[in-house]
Amino acid sequence: MMRKMFALVDCNNFYASCERVFDPSARDVPVVVLSNNDGCVIARSPEAKAIGVRMAEPAFKRKGFFARHGVRVFSSNYALYGDMSRRVMDTLGRFTPRMEVYSIDEAFLHLKPTPDRSLQAQASEMRETVRRWTGITVSVGIGPTKTLAKVANRIAKNTPKMHGVCDLSCSTNLGKVLEGVHVSDVWGIGRRITKKLAAVGVTNARQLRDLPDPWVKKRLTATGLMTVWELRGRSCIPLEDAPASKKAIVTSRSFGKPVTTWTQMREAVTAYTARAAEKLRAQNGVAGQLMVYLLTNPHRPELPQYSNSRTVRLPVPTDHTPTLLAAAGDATSAIYKAGFSYKKAGVMLTDIQNADARQLSLLDLTAAPAAGKVPSSSSQNGVRQGQTTNQQESNQKSPQQDMPRQQALMQALDATNSKWGRDTVTYAATGLGRAWKMRQNHKSPRYTTNWEELPLVD
Repeated sequence: MMRKMFALVDCNNFYASCERVFDPSARDVPVVVLSNNDGCVIARSPEAKAIGVRMAEPAFKRKGFFARHGVRVFSSNYALYGDMSRRVMDTLGRFTPRMEVYSIDEAFLHLKPTPDRSLQAQASEMRETVRRWTGITVSVGIGPTKTLAKVANRIAKNTPKMHGVCDLSCSTNLGKVLEGVHVSDVWGIGRRITKKLAAVGVTNARQLRDLPDPWVKKRLTATGLMTVWELRGRSCIPLEDAPASKKAIVTSRSFGKPVTTWTQMREAVTAYTARAAEKLRAQNGVAGQLMVYLLTNPHRPELPQYSNSRTVRLPVPTDHTPTLLAAAGDATSAIYKAGFSYKKAGVMLTDIQNADARQLSLLDLTAAPAAGKVPSSSSQNGVRQGQTTNQQESNQKSPQQDMPRQQALMQALDATNSKWGRDTVTYAATGLGRAWKMRQNHKSPRYTTNWEELPLVD
C-alpha cells in the first residue's frame, strides 16, 4: 500500500504577488508592502530583496531610496489578501480531501502517489493550476513528515532549476540534503534553541537529526525530540482538519492622526470592539472578559505620556455586540483622560469558550447586575510598564440579551456584512468620518470584494 505524504504549498511573496495580479505595471519592478499606518516593510518582491530592502525597515527612512530605484510601494490591503488566500485554498482543495490551512499563504496537504501519477507530477499540476486560476505562484515541498515537507518547500523556493517543486519523499540522499539546511531554518527551532545547539557544535539539520534521543529530550524537551524524529522521517505532527480556536482575540490599531478628544476615542474603541465581536462569532466563541487599553506615543517624549487599561468581567460569557460595546464604553470612560495626545487603543477579548458549551447559573438567569458606572479608582496606569490590569465585575446588561432574538440579530448582521462587504451595516457610535483611522496612502483597490472597486478593462 502506497503511503500518504505531506505536501506544503507556500505562496511566493504573497502580499506582493496579490498586488501584481491586478496591476501589471508592478510586475518585474521592486515592490514592497507596508504595515498598518504605512509604517514598516512587511513584504518584498524578489526585485526589492535584490536591491537591499530589508524586512521591518521604517518606510519613511527609505523614501528617497524607493524613489531612486523605482520601488512600487503599497499599503497593506488585507481585504484583497484574505480573498486571494481563500481562492488559492479553494483551488488546492480540489486536489485532496485532506488539507490544513496553516496560515494566510501556506497549507499542508496529504498527497498519495498512484501507479500512473507520481507525487512530482501531482505537485506540478497543482502549482500550475493555482497560477492559472488565481495568478499566484506557489512552491511545493513534499516529504514523509511535516518538518521534512517544510525543508523541501524551502529548497523548492530557493532553487530555480526545480521549477517550484521539491520531493523528498523517497530521497536516497536525505542526509546530504539536510547538511545544507541551517539548523535555524528547521521548523520548530527558534532563536534560543539555535544558540543552545550552536554551543555544542550543531549548526545544520543533519547534525540535529543525528543527536542521541536522551540528550535531545533532556536539553530540548519532548517538543525538540519530536522535531528530531520528524527529521528522521517519523511522522509525529498530524494534519489538522480544522484550525484551533483562538484563546484571545485582539483588535488594535495605531491612529492615523493623534486622538485628542473623547468622541474620537469612543468611536475607535467602539469600532475595534465590534470587529473583535465579529471574529469571536466567526469561531463560534463567547468571551467572559474584555479589556480596553489606550496609550500615547512613547516615541514623542516631549509630549505628556499616559497609558492605562481596564479589564471587565462579563456577567455571562457572550458574543452579543451591544453587550460588549457597553462594557467597552464603561471601561474606556473609566481610564480616558483629557489633555493627552493618544497614539493607539485596543480591545482584547479573553476567557473565550465554545458558545455551545456555555454554562449559565441560576443567578445569572434570574438577576441582572446592578446598574452603575465602573469605579474609576480601580483602574491601573502603566500598560507599557507591564503592570497587571484590574478586573471589575461588569455593570452591563443582563444575560437576557443573549436570547435567541439577539442571536438572530447578530447572525443577520454578520451575514449582511459578509455578503455585501464589511461595515455595510455598522454601529453609529463607530463614527462616519473616522479621522482617527490609520493611514493607507498607497492602498490598492479591493478588486475582488467590492463592486465599486472592480478592475476595469479598456
